[in-house]
Amino acid sequence: MNLGRYLSLAALVLASSIAPAFAKQCYAPDQRPQQRAYSQAVITEGGKTLWLAGEQGTPTANFDTQVKEIFAKLDKTIKANGGSGLDDMVTMTVFITDVRLGDHFTELRKQMFRGCYPASALITVAGLAQPGLLIEIQGTAIVGGK
Repeated sequence: MNLGRYLSLAALVLASSIAPAFAKQCYAPDQRPQQRAYSQAVITEGGKTLWLAGEQGTPTANFDTQVKEIFAKLDKTIKANGGSGLDDMVTMTVFITDVRLGDHFTELRKQMFRGCYPASALITVAGLAQPGLLIEIQGTAIVGGK
């Protein structure tokens, strides 16, 4: 193999290893989705679908800590299955036990994602699986594909 061909092959391998796992387009035609840190739709092609189970934080922790623990768990699960992390999420359903925490959750979510937010629903519930849980998040991620 000549040097030029070897370098071209090496560049191709390097480029594929640093390219995003998949391309997604976010549909958010007005300001409300950006203000609330969600997309009205997320469009993807190909890839492997990860259906992410509802994750919870430590029941004795405060709301912010529970949110950060949940996002860390989701990130770890996505990476363990071939994804790049939270940015691979395309949708999430968020269950909170106190409607007054909705706006605060939005601000925390803005810190976790870079611009193209997952499509999302925020639902207030009377309770979760264990006393002390304030939030649970389940979602879908797409890894690989184009």
